[in-house]
Amino acid sequence: MIQPRIQPGLEFVYEATGELEPPVAIGETFDGTRRIIPIVGGGRVEGPLIRGKLIGNAADWQVTRPDGVTVADAIYALETDDGVVIQIRNRGLRHGPPEVMQRLASGQEVDPAEYYFRTVPEFIAPKGKYDWMNRSIFVCSGARYPLGIKLWVWRVT
Repeated sequence: MIQPRIQPGLEFVYEATGELEPPVAIGETFDGTRRIIPIVGGGRVEGPLIRGKLIGNAADWQVTRPDGVTVADAIYALETDDGVVIQIRNRGLRHGPPEVMQRLASGQEVDPAEYYFRTVPEFIAPKGKYDWMNRSIFVCSGARYPLGIKLWVWRVT
């Protein structure tokens, strides 16, 4: 018996805005150019399923590979408006035409439609109201600004 394909859907979870400090360069390594992007606390998380603020003292550990693709690996947390702390590890890719990526690197504001920025956030939520976040896959699209970031997160249904 042939089974029909099951196409996943997307359920919007939240939009997050965050403030970033200037990058801290590590430099050239065997696998590319590494840097750390400090994440400042206070950014907002707003959506139909969750609301809160980003907690500071976090970072995105990035490597830009020789092919020009930046691999992001951010670990941070959010505190919901009702006081629950949720850990997030957000890994993904950002790339685009060399001239677009150069404009981003030089601190210019670039339309996010000009480059690819997608991640897969993983949540660790305590038992209770938000433990549904531990049981789903999520995808995210993002926009990078000179000292800020905007992320849109969906749950794969």
